[in-house]
Amino acid sequence: MTAASVSCLPHDLSRAVLVGRVWRQTPEPGPAVVIVRGGELFDVTAHAPTVSDLLDRPDVVEFARHVQGEPLGRVEPVVEAALKSANGGPAGEGAVRLLAPCDLQVVKASGVTFTISLLERMIEERAGGNPERAHEIRNGLRDVVGVDLVAIKPGSPEAERLKQELIRRNEWSQYLEVGIGPDAEIFSKAPVLSSVGFGCPVGLHPDSQWNNPEPEIVLAVASTGRAVGATLGNDVNLRDIEGRSALLLGRAKDNNGSCAIGPFIRLFDETFTMDTVRSAEVRLNIKGDDGFELNASSHMSQISRDPEDLVSQACGAHHQYPDGFMLFLGTMFSPSQDRNGPGQGFTHHLGDIVTIFTPSLGALINEVQLSTAIEPWTFGIRSLLYNLARRGKLKTA
Repeated sequence: MTAASVSCLPHDLSRAVLVGRVWRQTPEPGPAVVIVRGGELFDVTAHAPTVSDLLDRPDVVEFARHVQGEPLGRVEPVVEAALKSANGGPAGEGAVRLLAPCDLQVVKASGVTFTISLLERMIEERAGGNPERAHEIRNGLRDVVGVDLVAIKPGSPEAERLKQELIRRNEWSQYLEVGIGPDAEIFSKAPVLSSVGFGCPVGLHPDSQWNNPEPEIVLAVASTGRAVGATLGNDVNLRDIEGRSALLLGRAKDNNGSCAIGPFIRLFDETFTMDTVRSAEVRLNIKGDDGFELNASSHMSQISRDPEDLVSQACGAHHQYPDGFMLFLGTMFSPSQDRNGPGQGFTHHLGDIVTIFTPSLGALINEVQLSTAIEPWTFGIRSLLYNLARRGKLKTA
């Protein structure tokens, strides 16, 4: 699988109802909320100035199917222009350019929701961020744990018994706590409006020498706590920095361009449901300028916590999100294929093209660069509000 061999849009595009954001140059530069239905793109900013407004509608699917927006033509040329940029070409300068499909939503992420991810986090912890120790530790960990973690339900009596036994053997880990304990790891991945979209470069902190993409499905959740759709995401991960200390999670996870989401949010309806997410296979391809290529896949059926459980752990009486939130569901990608040397596993090289794909959502494609070298993030909440006000798009309740 490569960027050229996959469809960047859902396989059943004619039936899918998609929500996204684009940057329009005319009639006045600024972000626009768009709907894709039947493969046609419509600007609906006049009716919903933000994606947050749109997703909070109780009738969001019917609204998206029938709202009379401004026609912008077929969606394929917009995606194709962004794809050229993702493959190292010049940034799109057309009248319509893709953005991340979320705006005012906080971006949250679930960690250690797959067994393989749990083991890899434990490897990082024990290696202290040193990739040269990963191979030896990986071989020994399964013997230490001594059971099939896939069969352990988080928070169950069996999980508690395993915890007490590993504590007795002085083998307990903070990652086992969130992997099989009652409480999921839910953390803030990216500030509002900082996510990059399809075709934009993703950024690595220049201090990192051991890193990887994390291909994930991302839920779009309304302020009510109801998941209303899903999209794809790349939770760019710096293994050496987080491996030095879990308290460096923010430095490892939140940098310029470290969160990619897109290309569109697909709304849940009669043809695309949470069960579609639960049964999805998420595929990953990484292609480097050095001839290296990696292919992997994640089966959502192997997730240890149900997506709706993760939503309820993020949002409820204990925590509200008045503008909604985006929730990364976690990954089972185990980056153990050697690239730079035997036993060191995978790490990115600048110029890598990362493709994350599942048929019902299409593909998210980005090129890897340094966070210090890509375009700085300057368009924040004030910029959005000023821009919408200047264009006459803001409405009072």
